[in-house]
Amino acid sequence: MGNSFIGKRVLVTGSGGYIGGRLVRALGGLKSVDRIVGIDVKAPEFDHPKFRSYKRDIREPLDDIFVDERIDTLFHLCWILPPLHSKRLMEDINIGGTKNVLGAASRCGVKYLLYTSSTTAYGFHPDNDFPLTEESAIRGNEDFTYSKNKREVEGIMTEFIAENRGIKVAILRPCFVVGSGFDNPLAKHLSRKLVIMSSVSSPFQYVHEDDLIDIMLLFFRREIAGIYNVSGKGTMTFDEMVRMLGNIPIHLPPRLLYLLNGLSWRLRLAFLTEFPSAALNLMIYPWVATSEKLIFETGYSFEHDTVSAFEDFVRHVKGKKRG
Repeated sequence: MGNSFIGKRVLVTGSGGYIGGRLVRALGGLKSVDRIVGIDVKAPEFDHPKFRSYKRDIREPLDDIFVDERIDTLFHLCWILPPLHSKRLMEDINIGGTKNVLGAASRCGVKYLLYTSSTTAYGFHPDNDFPLTEESAIRGNEDFTYSKNKREVEGIMTEFIAENRGIKVAILRPCFVVGSGFDNPLAKHLSRKLVIMSSVSSPFQYVHEDDLIDIMLLFFRREIAGIYNVSGKGTMTFDEMVRMLGNIPIHLPPRLLYLLNGLSWRLRLAFLTEFPSAALNLMIYPWVATSEKLIFETGYSFEHDTVSAFEDFVRHVKGKKRG
């Protein structure tokens, strides 16, 4: 074990987001944590004696927060997930914001850093390894900003680690996260009564939000460094997802679907699509990752596999309809 004081004063970027909010709540229940600081442009939906929130863009100066709050541990979760029509703005926040956060962490005495990357950093390609391991090539697709930025930031993290040997760094690569809080463009698309989808698709995997939070806390407590995939066991098809939700899949040839989706995206017809056509590749090409390294090295036992994780989301959706 390292310094017993590491982790007592924690900063979470993206504290108002899906996973950030869950993480802040979980940290609040740990006796070893004296202070939790959140940074987000959104007001927090959480209040706790240990918690203090700063409404700030991660591209703005942050050194004062790190110094005033005596931060020793950083969880960098802030990221633009739903695609924006402005790629420039999306990249400025994802890449520019990350560089700014890392700069503050380097200057201000942080000892442990956990960054949530994504298995999308591997990219969606017909020749992907199956399964993808931590040694697989990082080839985030150039035409899909989210995947591209995840690839690019991993390069930035590699440089940061080399230049900051005194900081332990963990990089987690979760696949798509699901659970009661699953509310991104994919969740909304699958929840439509008529779900337009490609006639060609590949198996898909999920990790439950509870498993991801538990793993982040495990890494935090043990100060584990390194790169690890985080994915639930098994896969499921998109037809299975749609039918479990009680909806109807409408299959279109990929070429036609690309054209229709691209037109809807350009015209900003959000009721038809909330993502550019490049995102369709995540449904068409296989990008299934294994968590064997994480399980072997940490002993973690996943509570959910892919199907049971998605079933939890289905229960939540149907419960809201009944309510």
